[in-house]
Parts: sequence; structure tokens; C-alpha cells
Amino acid sequence: MKIFTYTFLCLSVFLAFSNFIYPSQAATTELVKHICNQTSNYTFCVDSLYSDPRTPAAEAYVLAYVSFRLAYLNATATQDRIAVLLKHAASGQSQHLHRCNHDYKKATSALEQAYIDLDSETFFELADLAGAAAHAADDCQATFKGTDYSSLATMNKNLKGLSEICVVVSKLFTES
Repeated sequence: MKIFTYTFLCLSVFLAFSNFIYPSQAATTELVKHICNQTSNYTFCVDSLYSDPRTPAAEAYVLAYVSFRLAYLNATATQDRIAVLLKHAASGQSQHLHRCNHDYKKATSALEQAYIDLDSETFFELADLAGAAAHAADDCQATFKGTDYSSLATMNKNLKGLSEICVVVSKLFTES
């Protein structure tokens, strides 16, 4: 009986100590909940963040990289989609697509700058850079008002949502 008690006591101390050193997944999940509760689409936020395998064990700094990476991947995929559409576009649509291409160059540039800021631990411009990416998606969407480019509409909406997540995560570093 003493061996069982001693083993149980040692195991309990070890688990308590390891939870202190390595935060539990529940605590990290609370961070994701805290972030996603501040967005306009909680489900989109959670699904997006958890699409990256680092999220379950991530603290704020890693979640910043995750969120800006997701936004950047969306922006570059949208640029690639625009390039394909431009190859097959009617003359009237190519003007709109060129405008969107320009908008997405601004978005990817802003998101690249955000990565540089994260690498240098310069956080104060992150929210503005994410906002610039969202603004580019809005501008592209406005270009196609009244036309059917549903694949771009979805990608624009996703970039806007991902940028919103980036803004919320950015505020973790700048608000007290």
C-alpha cells in the first residue's frame, strides 16, 4: 500500500509540475476562444486556426505566425487564381482582373511586411498591415460589383476573415 501511495504521490507531483512547464491544451484552447470570440465569424476563425497543426499547442506569438501565414497563403492563392482568370478573360473583364491583381499585390506586400515585423518582434504595425490586406480584398470585391466571379468573391471573403483574425491576434501584443 505504501508503494502505491508513494507512486501516486510522485505521479501527481510530476503531472502538476509538467502542467506548470508545459501549459495544457485547454489553456491554449482558451486563447483561441478568446481570439475567435472577438471576430465576426467564430466558426471560421476556429476552423482556420486549427487548420494549422501548431495551433493546439500555440501561445500568442505562434498564433500570430499562424494567422498571418494563413492570410498570406490565401492572398497568394487568390493572385494565382486571378492570373488564371486573366488568361481566359474577355476584354471587359480583364480590366477588373488587373485591378484585383494590383489589390492583391498590395495585400501580399502588407502580409510580407507583417512577417518581417513578427521576426523582429515589432508588433505595433501588425493590425494596420492586416487591415491593409482586408482593404485590398474589399477593393477587389468592389471591382466586380454586379458580375459573377464567385471564386474570387469567396477568396475575398476569406482574406477579409483571416485579416480580421490577424487584427485580433495583433492586439494581444499592443493592448495592455
